[in-house]
Amino acid sequence: MAVFTEKEKKYVDELIENARIASEKMDLYTQEQVDTIVKTVAKTTFSHARELAELACEETGMGNVEDKIGKIYGKARAIWWDLKFKKSRGVLSEDPETGITEIARPVGVVTATTPCTNPIICPMGNVMLAAKCANAIIIAPHPRGKRAARRLLELWQAEFDKLGCPDNMVQVCFSTSNEMTAYLMSQGDVVVATGGPGMVKAAYSSGKPAYGVGPGNVPALFDRDINIEKAVANVIEGRSFDNGVICASEQCLILPREKYEDILSEFERQGCIRINSPETIKKVEEALFPNHIISRDAVGQTASKCMKLAGIDVPDDTKIAIVELEKAGKGSDLNKEKMMPVMCAYPYDTWEDALKMAKDNLDLEGKGHTACIHSYNEEHIHQAGMVLKVSRVICNHPSSKNAGGSFVNGLNPTTTIGCSTWGGNSISENLAYYHMMNKIRIARVKPGWSLPSDEEIWA
Repeated sequence: MAVFTEKEKKYVDELIENARIASEKMDLYTQEQVDTIVKTVAKTTFSHARELAELACEETGMGNVEDKIGKIYGKARAIWWDLKFKKSRGVLSEDPETGITEIARPVGVVTATTPCTNPIICPMGNVMLAAKCANAIIIAPHPRGKRAARRLLELWQAEFDKLGCPDNMVQVCFSTSNEMTAYLMSQGDVVVATGGPGMVKAAYSSGKPAYGVGPGNVPALFDRDINIEKAVANVIEGRSFDNGVICASEQCLILPREKYEDILSEFERQGCIRINSPETIKKVEEALFPNHIISRDAVGQTASKCMKLAGIDVPDDTKIAIVELEKAGKGSDLNKEKMMPVMCAYPYDTWEDALKMAKDNLDLEGKGHTACIHSYNEEHIHQAGMVLKVSRVICNHPSSKNAGGSFVNGLNPTTTIGCSTWGGNSISENLAYYHMMNKIRIARVKPGWSLPSDEEIWA
């Protein structure tokens, strides 16, 4: 670990010590008390959605206010509703057949990094999950999200004071370097790392249990049996949401060859543009991925602003720019994750060809994250789950809004999406409250137990 100043070390040590004192007090809290805290975090964030969305857009220069408001509303509602009825304190279960009693205990001090792409809902979600299991938490925001984190803490703390919550139950570490953040992660009890690959790698190298994320590169596969108008509307809703900064946003279109033109014409009818000349495609790729690295000037911007970087004028209200490429996978940077409302498109002949294209893109970037399918063919949907190395397959609804869990589907509502071992992560599901608890199991002698004979065992 690189050397950082003694003053910085002392600052982090004080945060950790304060959190440990708070966590000891939190461990005495009842289910009702922790649920009150969780609800307070959600409702307070919900009630200040416009102010916080405007601050996030101003500070990061990414996304748009109205979608960020919708994002805050959606996540605050969904996460609280999911947690509201869950038991996370005391005795969780008693099984008379096995003689096992499960008891929930906190993990202690959670340290959580948050990205500039989601400077409001990510800390909100992590605080809710941590508090649900009576943990203290320290948030380490991205440098372009510090003002948002500071304002969140001010709003929450005002409500915590009314409830008489332990001091320093939630803290923000205003880190000045990667080394300082790495030291913070090494001093807590568990790490939640939401951010770039470097930060996730640092979390897994911290010496503490860690939950990280991976890059998204969600393929959107269209089957032959779909309602074209509805499927197109779903993809536009997902890809254009908050100017495409969500990692679960749809990234490419894999379309049946005989319906390719009909589908792309429908995208045009619904406000998108097509880019298909080799010269223009080259300009777009060089502008959006200079030196093969995604342009910071393009991330979270509108489709028209992204195209202007390539010297292309398109209407300001363009929803998505669709670049038509010859093939998926290696050969074009545009086949990687694009955190902006830009997509690629390719035709396929067979469903196996479609899955191969999706696999090629995921192998290039985004393996372990998410795929999106628009189909009513259950065999094809199951085949995708058997073939693609992803942790979730979103069927017939917008990926960006729902891969992180929502009222629409049964996935855990969260702001941190696990990407499995394929994505270098420790979990293949959405981060949930039970990842923030330790379980004690009391094991009694099983009633009426008997030793099976060797004949029974080896039969």
